[in-house]
Amino acid sequence: MFEKARKALQFTTTAVILIIAAITAFVLWDYYTSAPWTRNGQVRVQTVNIAPRVSGPIIALHVHDNQFVHAGDVLYDIDPYDFQVAVANATAVADQRKADLILKTAQHKRRDKLTDAAASPEEKQVYEATAEVARAVYAQALAQLAQAKINLERTHIRSTVTGPVNNLIMRVGDFATAGKANITVIDQSSYWVDGYFEETKIGSINIGDPVRVDLMGFHHPLEGHVVSITRGIATANANSGVQGLPTVDPVYTWVRLAQRIPVRVQIDRIPEDVTVAAGMTATVTVVGSKGHRAHDTLQDAFERLHDTVFAVGAGTHR
Repeated sequence: MFEKARKALQFTTTAVILIIAAITAFVLWDYYTSAPWTRNGQVRVQTVNIAPRVSGPIIALHVHDNQFVHAGDVLYDIDPYDFQVAVANATAVADQRKADLILKTAQHKRRDKLTDAAASPEEKQVYEATAEVARAVYAQALAQLAQAKINLERTHIRSTVTGPVNNLIMRVGDFATAGKANITVIDQSSYWVDGYFEETKIGSINIGDPVRVDLMGFHHPLEGHVVSITRGIATANANSGVQGLPTVDPVYTWVRLAQRIPVRVQIDRIPEDVTVAAGMTATVTVVGSKGHRAHDTLQDAFERLHDTVFAVGAGTHR
């Protein structure tokens, strides 16, 4: 009797193991072939290439490579001497134009109070026009003074974003050219992840889906969500060949490689022990997708079958 019970238990256990193996094979095959996850992910970030608005030699550098700066912090200084001279010159010209305006305005007012016998209408118009010209010249001088002051302020090159200075190679003594970028700052708030999913998995991805991002070298994942799906990628078949005709690559019908479509993921939470850098490799998994739910279903199936094995075993021993 005991021998029959033992054989029945062995048979039941073997059957359950085979069922578990079959379910595991099916769910894993579905998960790895259709679930939206990819190891082909990469961390990306926006950078600001800061260029001076004025030219001149660099006399002071206030940051070092990888230093964290805030928007508005001074990064380096350009020699201000020429611009200080320009401000002094513009100030003198503005004072001269102001004095001339006061004189021309007073002359116009005196002529305007005279009778027509003492000053003809034509003469009054000439003095009025002269005063208006002096007013315009003074306004031009004030504008030039304002520009000179702005150029002097622009000798202090400031960061426009908050984040670390990246790949700093400039040094004191270098010549800064207006409009030519010479320092780069990473925008700390702009990190995101691009997951390059096979086209067969795009149909299971929706905007807003929660995403898990696993970086190489770190155990704790990042959390995020899908914000956009790229609507087009480059194709070699669009290139022109001889006589302007399209060059179309041959397709081997027995091998069809799925294209990779970029999916942009916004990072919502970064663990404290994780250091994020642009260019890092990531595994991107869409958590709320059909494929991921199948993975959860597999775990539930394991738990139910585990309970069944013990229930059958307990019943057999009784």
